[in-house]
Amino acid sequence: MIKTVCFGEIMLRLSPPGFERLFQSPLLHATFGGGEANVAVSLAHFGLDSHYVTRLPANPVGDAALRALRAEGVRVEPVLRGGSRLGIYFAETGASQRPSLVVYDRAHSAIGELQPGAIPWEAVLDGAAWFHVTGITPALGPGPAACTAEALAAAAKAGVRVSLDLNYRAKLWSKADAQRTMRALMPYVDVAIANEEDLQASLGIEVARADVKAGVLDAEAYRAAAGQVVREFGVKQVAVTLRESLSASDNAWSAVLFDAATGAFHQAQRYVVRLVDRIGGGDSFAAGLVYSLAAGRDAASALRFAVAASAIKQTIPGDFNRVSVAEVERLAGGDASGRVQR
Repeated sequence: MIKTVCFGEIMLRLSPPGFERLFQSPLLHATFGGGEANVAVSLAHFGLDSHYVTRLPANPVGDAALRALRAEGVRVEPVLRGGSRLGIYFAETGASQRPSLVVYDRAHSAIGELQPGAIPWEAVLDGAAWFHVTGITPALGPGPAACTAEALAAAAKAGVRVSLDLNYRAKLWSKADAQRTMRALMPYVDVAIANEEDLQASLGIEVARADVKAGVLDAEAYRAAAGQVVREFGVKQVAVTLRESLSASDNAWSAVLFDAATGAFHQAQRYVVRLVDRIGGGDSFAAGLVYSLAAGRDAASALRFAVAASAIKQTIPGDFNRVSVAEVERLAGGDASGRVQR
């Protein structure tokens, strides 16, 4: 069985019912999620030996987060316990012209206080085929940034393939800080995953004729930007997700992938998705790509699978993409009718 390792922060997610505003009624639904945790869950559902590394407080909230991961089939033996709190985020689901809203409460979280040398990366990565992290983790502070660098160096030494989803978060750090940190990490990366804002904010690579707010996309501009990532950092493959924000309720979704070895530029199928929950959509794309490439699929089929997986995720409430390989392959193969399966 293929072993994968993901490293990052899992958070407590608090959301009002349905499409209510935050605290419109005195109810909040509690679940868990976070970039790398979402990827780990998807990989477990795809049948891989999925391991997750983080630091959680040794209290009932941390215990609940572990139970949530175990329930999805994720291996949590590498998780460290310590610190005083789990990060929280409040998520309000938008509709039509009202955008969704996320409010973070993650300062001084357990993983934010993680220090270099705390994680035995050689042991954690033993037998692993793939390591995944995002740009969110180094944005949490100097300690997590140093731990991310340690992990990438250990993965390179062990011959473990590395994927990094740039995932720029303006509420966590500035573009200058992001570029200073992320550009130094990129030489360790085999597969880079981004959208147009990530490329510009985290790496300083402009995407011509792209408007992230209006959803204006130009595939050739992404080919040029991906090629620049390959030339500057030696990345083997660059995947860019393409989201057309038609409204808070309806998005068009696709992706492209540049393969350095062949020089091929692949563009996936396009779906128009009626959104149920877009949070975790990018993570489910990353997981679909990691699963496919780790399983030996070619770049074009890996991209098709990843886009289909992420399209399905955006119809499922919560952070986690609870789908099987067969379900994703059905959609990737062209069955987008949504007819009842009996």
